[in-house]
Amino acid sequence: MGAFHEGHLSLMRSARELCDQLVVSLFVNPLQFGPAEDWDAYPRNEERDISLAQQEGVDVLFAPSVSEMYESMRTTVRVSEVSDLWEGERRPGHFEGVATVVAKLFGIVGCRFAHFGQKDYQQCRVIESMANDLSMDVVLFFHDTIRESDGLAMSSRNVYLSPEERTVAPAIFQGLQELAAELQFAPGRPVETSLQRVASWWKSLGLEPEYLALVDADTLKPLRTNSRNSRLITAVRLGSTRLIDNVDCSLIER
Repeated sequence: MGAFHEGHLSLMRSARELCDQLVVSLFVNPLQFGPAEDWDAYPRNEERDISLAQQEGVDVLFAPSVSEMYESMRTTVRVSEVSDLWEGERRPGHFEGVATVVAKLFGIVGCRFAHFGQKDYQQCRVIESMANDLSMDVVLFFHDTIRESDGLAMSSRNVYLSPEERTVAPAIFQGLQELAAELQFAPGRPVETSLQRVASWWKSLGLEPEYLALVDADTLKPLRTNSRNSRLITAVRLGSTRLIDNVDCSLIER
């Protein structure tokens, strides 16, 4: 997308270890933004991003214009089911925009390997489904979320936070961690009360959760009790900023 941070740079380093030629895309994709979202305001600093990419040994920084990507475009890609809930429900058209731009980038670059961060966990599952369903000849790597020292997931949108909001934001990860520590050792126990408790705590701090759910890690369908393959996912508003995060919550056998 752009406004590179340590999360992006860590993906470049991981890819650099595998690739003879490293291509990085720099493109704020309008198709994945809704009409009332922040495409115009989304952080951009192309000169800085170019410098950071050079420092990481990137061979090609692909930074097309919107017209170069989408002029006379009549085709989009929609991945059903895994894109329908959560982000897909609250941001209509978002994942269609994601799948379309990633499919185009795969086709333009002809990449053998592609690296993504798991902060956008549902996005990773959408891309994985698309690549599998369309028999795309690309190996996908999904990497752990890179965090600030206080646990806040790194995001280009973090620059929107005021100093006061920035002190509150780490509570998102803290709440997810506490839930995971509780639920990973609680087979068969309904999770709703635990989810509501953390959501209430967040609200007391000024955080407004749009959703907080325990889901199947592959299908993203909600779970009433924990399983051996689960994920805690959330989207939270803090002031005018919308933040997402997730953690593994798979059952651990004692």
